[in-house]
Amino acid sequence: MLFGPLDPNLLFHFPGWVTVRAIYQQEYGSPQTLALTELERPSIRRDEVRICVHAAGLHIGDAFAVRGTPFLMRMETGWRRPRYGVPGFDVAGVVESVGANVKQWKPGDAVFGACKGSCAELVSAKQDHIAAKPNNLTYAQAAALPTSGLAALHALRNVARVTAGQKVLINGASGGVGTYAVQIAKAFGAGVTGVCSDRNAGLVRSIGADHVIAYDHSDFAAGQQRYDVILDNVENRSLHDCRRVLAPSGILILNSGTGASGLSLLWRIAKPLLLSPFSRQRLRRYLSMPNRKDLETLTSLIDAGSLSPVIDRCYTLDETASAVQHLEAGHARGKVVVLVQSDSETAGTEP
Repeated sequence: MLFGPLDPNLLFHFPGWVTVRAIYQQEYGSPQTLALTELERPSIRRDEVRICVHAAGLHIGDAFAVRGTPFLMRMETGWRRPRYGVPGFDVAGVVESVGANVKQWKPGDAVFGACKGSCAELVSAKQDHIAAKPNNLTYAQAAALPTSGLAALHALRNVARVTAGQKVLINGASGGVGTYAVQIAKAFGAGVTGVCSDRNAGLVRSIGADHVIAYDHSDFAAGQQRYDVILDNVENRSLHDCRRVLAPSGILILNSGTGASGLSLLWRIAKPLLLSPFSRQRLRRYLSMPNRKDLETLTSLIDAGSLSPVIDRCYTLDETASAVQHLEAGHARGKVVVLVQSDSETAGTEP
């Protein structure tokens, strides 16, 4: 794991790669609390690998972790101050060394997956939280895949159990999870309707949506179409509105709820769980956890041509604060990626 910043005056006394560049914050606050610094080289446990990071993928959870809000986030990130201090959960890079119990990986392997603090030159990751990087993706594209791709896969495959011929609506279809959800639902044979802004309608059509509802002009909750599955990545409409266009035995999956705070947040989280037992319609929240098998499932979809990462912008490591600010603005089309190595946009692909 990563520790704290070192005294810069001592750095020249250590030979080799003893320290690494990383983005770090000591206290919760705005993205401007993030700064480029030197941290100790991360140690690895027996079941971990150390990765030389080429690119780090960001998602809205990183912005929440930087600010420490909503307050429930701090159960994971630290109550008074950040426990790790380095943003980023998604990583793509090359294995630098492995722990004593690691058999799957060896130095030089190109991998992608999940870890803590990926906005750094070196990170440690659990051996079963990474998979081989798809050959036809750049490191930047691979870093855009893990958290959001798995969230979409787990919602549609594990929770909704989407099958061919079903009608699926993705609210927030142009965002990080939404762009993957549109493609995965299509790969499962569903008819897909994407909800997004008029500005992003062309993008959502281009990744496979059969129909697009631009919320600038139309209200999906006021339409006559009924959907077997609704994946709501925005939660900008009431449960009543969503249920009105949900099939009588349909399933509504809520993948947000963090726009509120305090008791309001707790109610938004709990309400679907309390209502669901009293209705044929199923209302679900879920947790998406990284694992190698499902990362390999995403790779299979990539290899089959059914899935492709959508990247809104790439930032350099020292621009991470701007990347988090862009995420907070809420208008990213697809994923935001931090390039830790300068060749991350092009390296790692087959000719």
